Amino acid sequence: MPTSALAGSLELRGALVIDQMQPQFAATVAANSDGYFPVTEESAFWLEVRPGIVINRLLDVALKACDVTPGALITERSYGTLEVHSPDQGQVREAARKILGAAGVEAADGLKPHVMTDEVIRQIDDHQAMLINRTRSGMLVLGKDTLYTLEVNPAIWVLLAANEAEKAAPIRIVGLGNNGAVGRLRLAGTDAAVDAAVEAVHRALDGVPGRANRGVD
Repeated sequence: MPTSALAGSLELRGALVIDQMQPQFAATVAANSDGYFPVTEESAFWLEVRPGIVINRLLDVALKACDVTPGALITERSYGTLEVHSPDQGQVREAARKILGAAGVEAADGLKPHVMTDEVIRQIDDHQAMLINRTRSGMLVLGKDTLYTLEVNPAIWVLLAANEAEKAAPIRIVGLGNNGAVGRLRLAGTDAAVDAAVEAVHRALDGVPGRANRGVD
């Protein structure tokens, strides 16, 4: 599909610039990446759109115009997700501008986050901690930890939540899933650390501009 034909045929789900990736966030993303790995303190641009297949053309636009590295190119049943990163935040922001321009949209055209679940569990049982660790995508959760779980739509916004949580408090990122209709995040730590992280998550998600969002469609 020519770039000019994308405008009007594409729905922007979300567009996100991460100014500085935190250590656990970068490591968790890298561990689950099929592309070139990001590292701590790099900047990144994430995009989620529908239909998903158009991300191939949009990524091509960025890579030919900017000095950025691709970290993700994912086509789900309904949605497509791409990521580019670089130590040069200016190049990342220019890549974002090029991609959004090729798509004929602005970042504010995306959907606002719709939080589906948002729970804190105090003093988690040792057995439940072990069950969670069997399918973790990040750090370990330990018995008696406080556990925070978040489920948000579109999935892209879970990335903002995770990175901002790590900026705010010494938590552990236990699970981070940002593909498909819903994004899921698990954080673990002390009561105080998790409480501070949850405040940062709420603050970040509440500040996202965009279209009204009634949830998963």
